[in-house]
Amino acid sequence: MSHDHPSPRSLSAPGRPFPLGAHPVDGGVSFAVHAPEATAVDVCVIEDDGTETRHRLPERTYGIWHGVVADAAVGTRYGLRADGPWHPETGRRFDPGKLLLDPYARRITGGLGDAHALLPYDDEPFGRRSHRDSRGHVPLAVVCAPAERRGRARLETDWDATVVYELHVGSFTATHPDVPENLRGTYAGLAHPAVVAHLRDLGVTAIELLPVHACLTEPGVRARGMRNHWGYSTASYFAPEPRYSSVPGGEVEEFRAMVDALHDAGLEVILDVVYNHTCEGGVDGPSLSWRGLDAPGYYLLDERGHDVDLTGCGNTLDAASPVVVRMVCDSLRYWATDMGVDGFRFDLASTLGRPGGWRFDPRAPLLSAIAADPVLCRTKLIAEPWDATGPGYQVGGFGGVWSEWNDRYRDTVRRFFAGQGGVRELASRLAGSEDIFGAGGRRPWASINFVTAHDGFTVRDLVSYERKHNEANGEANRDGSDGNHSVNHGVEGDTEDPAVLAARDRHVRALLSVLALSTGTPMFLAGDEFGHTQRGNNNAYCVPADTPVAEAHAVRWADRDTDLATTVARALRCRRTAPVLRQQEFFAGRRTPTGEPDLVWFDAAGNEILGDAWHDDTARTLQAWVDGSDVRIPGSHGRSFESALLVVHAGGPTGIVLPHHDAVTPASDHLPVYVPVFDSASRDGRPIDPAGQEPGSVVEVAGPIVLVYVTAAR
Repeated sequence: MSHDHPSPRSLSAPGRPFPLGAHPVDGGVSFAVHAPEATAVDVCVIEDDGTETRHRLPERTYGIWHGVVADAAVGTRYGLRADGPWHPETGRRFDPGKLLLDPYARRITGGLGDAHALLPYDDEPFGRRSHRDSRGHVPLAVVCAPAERRGRARLETDWDATVVYELHVGSFTATHPDVPENLRGTYAGLAHPAVVAHLRDLGVTAIELLPVHACLTEPGVRARGMRNHWGYSTASYFAPEPRYSSVPGGEVEEFRAMVDALHDAGLEVILDVVYNHTCEGGVDGPSLSWRGLDAPGYYLLDERGHDVDLTGCGNTLDAASPVVVRMVCDSLRYWATDMGVDGFRFDLASTLGRPGGWRFDPRAPLLSAIAADPVLCRTKLIAEPWDATGPGYQVGGFGGVWSEWNDRYRDTVRRFFAGQGGVRELASRLAGSEDIFGAGGRRPWASINFVTAHDGFTVRDLVSYERKHNEANGEANRDGSDGNHSVNHGVEGDTEDPAVLAARDRHVRALLSVLALSTGTPMFLAGDEFGHTQRGNNNAYCVPADTPVAEAHAVRWADRDTDLATTVARALRCRRTAPVLRQQEFFAGRRTPTGEPDLVWFDAAGNEILGDAWHDDTARTLQAWVDGSDVRIPGSHGRSFESALLVVHAGGPTGIVLPHHDAVTPASDHLPVYVPVFDSASRDGRPIDPAGQEPGSVVEVAGPIVLVYVTAAR
């Protein structure tokens, strides 16, 4: 398409440089666009018939072009064009033939067309500038009305009471039988009473949504005829993903209504956010937004103008750049205030703390700006503490306001129940990982404990497949992790063998139960509680482009294991009602009012584990006795609670001796008994025999199991 447009109209009203983006004002719509090295920036209004009217922004302040367009109003569709130098070797890639998305757009509409029309270069990335117009091949921004100020406060659920549940908005309700068909896979579907009831009955308190920022599939995935399913390919940090709206164009209002409904049910909303890279890919990728406005300001570039790729996705946002710090904080505040969300999980968060792409610094500009912001510091801030490089692995390295995904918990628990490790590291993980998070006054809640997440096997697949099966992704099964610590119990994949199925069921129940009962903040993957499978795909990030929502890795509610869900709910109820199992200070071996330590570890024979016994990698049983006389949770004020015994066994049939020890049975006329309150191997988590057991009793178990007892005087 050639450049055959009339000259841009000049604007008489200069407007203001802030706020950035498009905002209705008296006399039209104020536009403000960061493009400090552009020689001109046009706002291009696109009519329904495709007609384009260009309006040249008249003023540039602080590198921001701004002006008021009288012809624009709420609902106006528009794009941006920026002219300027073509010096790709220094990152300057201005091309007025490219219609660009406003980085601050609150809503976008449309999709991607001809991939070649999106490229700013002609033959190769450092060659001549392209002469193709991308209009008609790119989404457009839409002017939105100002959001009404929310009268509701965030829930601010205490961390000791928080249980996180990670889900994909589209997949979670795509086949739910009680959700009307037109609402399945949408924000409204997630807010449906039947869905909310399941979440509340399960006992989770916070819903962590896979990315809902508007997404455009990255070039390499599009070229294979696939589309990005998870959403880690951001096109706008302010616009909700339109695919999840039940009414076209209603995504902003529908998202806000979903948040309100979940809040009414006591459920927090946490967003998975991707401020480490964008959908534009590397220098050979398209010019859709940021690259065409200020590539050196938004992206990490090397001295030759190439993208520095710390993310494995082709580009990396420069977390030390003022424009990036401002955009990220503006985006986070918008979602926290106007959209009402309660927290954020930061994808590949280590990149946010590597100024210039160098060494990680927890006091880096962007991390400091987030932590110091008076709005954001009151939200839940969760880091994925790694990126695609070795130096980016920073588990335990973030500051005091942050919690972090703890992959060492994941791997340790997986290995233990797969028979691949002893109890030494397991004890540290079950007790809150003080060795990782104990510095700087951090608390056990800083450890986000998980066994599975979107990235990897589901828990059912973890016990059904020894190796990944990602052929459907179109990458010859090269993608996804090969280090899964998974087992298949003798058969790879589906089987009808009752012995194999029973072994897998017992394994799953133990994994989910120990997660629910460990010190720290538990996170569950949606569908794990009732047996969801991805057929061995451990990297289910994409689907064929024409895949209906109901077939895009949808959670299959019709196949759910309700007994397993009931067991997980009982484990979480145990956690909720037994404060000793969710303490928010690390165990220190301190003497409690009973005169005994706050935590004592025992082996299968009921003996305290000491010295070299910790190095027995054949050990398959760990017992933790937690004293209830000095529980450390907010509001407890030294109150005395029931003590608890947590029994974790990963081996075969055996007898486990319940501890008979001074810490458990001090000299007294009233010796305690162990009252069973949870059994992961029973159908619904209820102990098969509710009778109390005396210290020294032998409990016979048939295989992997998690048991909980509380002590009561007899």
